[in-house]
Amino acid sequence: MDKTKFTTPIPLSEIQIMDNFWKNEMELVRTEVIPYQWAALNDSVEGAAPSYCMRNFKIAGKMNREKQQKGASYIEPKYTFRGFEALPENPDKLEDKFYGFVFQDSDFSKWIEAVGYSLTQHPDAELERLADSAIDIVCAAQQDDGYLDTYYIINGKDKIFTNLRDHHELYCFGHLVEGAVAYYQATGKTKLLHAAERFADYIYDYFGEDEDKCKGYPGHEIAEMALVRLYEATGSKKYLELSSFFINQRGTKPYYFDTEGHPDEKSDADGLRYFYHQAHLPVREQTEAVGHAVRAAYLYSGMADVARLADDESLFTACERLWDNIVNKKMYITGAIGATHMGEAFSFEYDLPNDTAYAETCASIGLVFFARRMLEIKPDAKYANVMERALYNGVLSGMALDGKSFFYVNPLEVNPTACRKDERKFHVKPVRQKWFGCACCPPNIARLISSVGSYAYTESDDTLFVHLYIGGKLTKNVNGTDVDVNISSQFPWEGNVEIKVRAGHTKFRLALRIPDWCGLDASKGWELENADRFNIEEKDGYIYLSKQWADEDTINLKFAMEVRLMSASTAVREDIGKAALTRGPLVYCLEEADNGKNLHLLSVKAENNFEISDGKICDTFIKKITAQGVRENEQSVDGLYGPLTARRGNDVTLTYIPYYTWANRGENEMQVWTRIDYND
Repeated sequence: MDKTKFTTPIPLSEIQIMDNFWKNEMELVRTEVIPYQWAALNDSVEGAAPSYCMRNFKIAGKMNREKQQKGASYIEPKYTFRGFEALPENPDKLEDKFYGFVFQDSDFSKWIEAVGYSLTQHPDAELERLADSAIDIVCAAQQDDGYLDTYYIINGKDKIFTNLRDHHELYCFGHLVEGAVAYYQATGKTKLLHAAERFADYIYDYFGEDEDKCKGYPGHEIAEMALVRLYEATGSKKYLELSSFFINQRGTKPYYFDTEGHPDEKSDADGLRYFYHQAHLPVREQTEAVGHAVRAAYLYSGMADVARLADDESLFTACERLWDNIVNKKMYITGAIGATHMGEAFSFEYDLPNDTAYAETCASIGLVFFARRMLEIKPDAKYANVMERALYNGVLSGMALDGKSFFYVNPLEVNPTACRKDERKFHVKPVRQKWFGCACCPPNIARLISSVGSYAYTESDDTLFVHLYIGGKLTKNVNGTDVDVNISSQFPWEGNVEIKVRAGHTKFRLALRIPDWCGLDASKGWELENADRFNIEEKDGYIYLSKQWADEDTINLKFAMEVRLMSASTAVREDIGKAALTRGPLVYCLEEADNGKNLHLLSVKAENNFEISDGKICDTFIKKITAQGVRENEQSVDGLYGPLTARRGNDVTLTYIPYYTWANRGENEMQVWTRIDYND
């Protein structure tokens, strides 16, 4: 790898997001989602499944105090398995037991991470006080040896790390680290960071290459990239060493999970097991993205982190293979991944059903993580293009426009009747839900949107990269001179970008991504005003601008945002003879609210005069698109079947809305892919 090309994200403390579109999303998270999450963590959202998260920490803290008071006379509970999700026998009379999923601790960690990011953009003394009090509750549960997982503290510590495959201890640890680092970087407060370090030290002493250490690794990945983040925050190399160990150990034989005793795991013809956990082969030998899509994306993100820091070419090559497999064979047009609800997993190549898609919100978020880390190694627009697609479509669709309800699953076609009556589609919801017992998606959305600035821009020694055109102000020191970069963007509705640079005659490069949806041809897809003022180089989908910057320079870019009818590869059987409509970074869809029932009877004309107009959905501004189409007659044959006749239909006007805005006007049908009418 060429280390001279490596880039790093700009700290959120050096970025002020002022983008009209994304600032609104961030304010939704700050004013609606974060308070709502806190209420959910404390089981006070009427009609929502209880979390038990903070309650578990309080019980563990109570046990810890009792242990400290009794000393040697304290009797530790003996582990008793009560199910992957432990629910109270009598919801009206809760006991001092662990309730919820085995990974329930992580809900707090994702909340505190979102809080940290939010505080960097919008200081809030009251929110900070609330967060500090929550941290006190969590830290009170930590054991003297540093261990911190309420599932085993309450249920019995005698079985710690005996079921790595299923019980999520290292997953909860990973989220704790992510949250602790984010809060420390936002506030400078170290209490939660020190708790995370103590837990990390406990894990480091337990796992590793030494003969007397455990050779296991996480069943649900995230610890890998979290440990890298802890290393970068503290400078302690043992955390990077532990991350590398987990990655290098994964999938080696004999399989570690076999030693835990999992007779339910199936083998293929070659005797390989643990595809679901991406542990079937050593990571450098893996060529296809398989298994649980969120776990996979988290693993690949950690692999990319370690590849960069260890300058490991073989690991980066594996990341590139897996990236290409996802993007070219297993990704929906919305940037969603994970085609099947069975295991929340990747299906086989080109199997991308629309109405049974799983397309978990968290999986798209994981793909964004992976993309940003690949950009840190190699600033190639192919990574940023996918990151943008996933953000605007697969991620944003997971949250309602008012920030008060959420999708876990993001299908590309919905018939509400089928969702209720077809068992194969029970996982698909036609309306967003208040909350989930397994509440990974809402807090994941909150932490990503609150930190979106760190995905928009990265930097190297001599170059500032703009990967996403998100309006904001950046202040950097270049060769001893403070440089201010102000970006104004009309994305995602128009392709105009203005960048003001105040650099005091300093020399550096500005790298601006050319989005794949506008085309790489400068005569058609994009235009740089007064280009002769700059030294210009085009490489890997970026325009590199360099010059001796004046006291103030203005760059005006315009990207063509044409409406495009997109087709899928002929290998995607579900989309043959169909088209999806896109404009700029947005995927559009048809919704019953605009087009009437039975969307499957509609077709869009291949030759079309698209019209773009301003509109609103639930008081939120959008650009809607109208197109010419045909609605097939509902009774084309007599009875259920009949002789083939020429299809007949009536010309209609189709109204498309941005995919991420669907299901905000009540329960109704939706589809992204629509049949094509080739007739004049």
